[in-house]
Amino acid sequence: MTATTVGAAEGTPIILPARGYGLVKLGAADTAGSLSAFELVFEPGEGPGEHVHTRDHELWYVLDGDFRFLLGQELVHQSTGGLAFGPRGTPHTFQNIGDTPGRLLVITAPAGLEGFFLEYDRRADGPYDMDALAAAAEVGGLDFVGPPLRLR
Repeated sequence: MTATTVGAAEGTPIILPARGYGLVKLGAADTAGSLSAFELVFEPGEGPGEHVHTRDHELWYVLDGDFRFLLGQELVHQSTGGLAFGPRGTPHTFQNIGDTPGRLLVITAPAGLEGFFLEYDRRADGPYDMDALAAAAEVGGLDFVGPPLRLR
């Protein structure tokens, strides 16, 4: 493993299962499997279905916007500069509750979650492609256990 840098607009572009897009900034190959990093942008009201990671821990740092996070049974709000953490095995989801697109820096450890995003991007015709989501979840070690917060 060697030291590396990634510029502001650099990374592998991805579409998200909800309305949004992102960049894979670092993956397993870049960090010798230690962590993955993503910049994700969600449209207002958007976020993933409630899910559990079977392989990795996940950290969300709010770069821009207002988000609410469901971590287990706890619902919390974080704005720009706020942070949330979900250990492996914790059911969780989040939602952009702002009026403009919201940006998150997402870090997972160990690395590998990029497989989920890249598989979804490879298979999907756009947001809400359930067949692509099921295939990507299998690759990424995710179990979807509930709806997005926008549907609650």
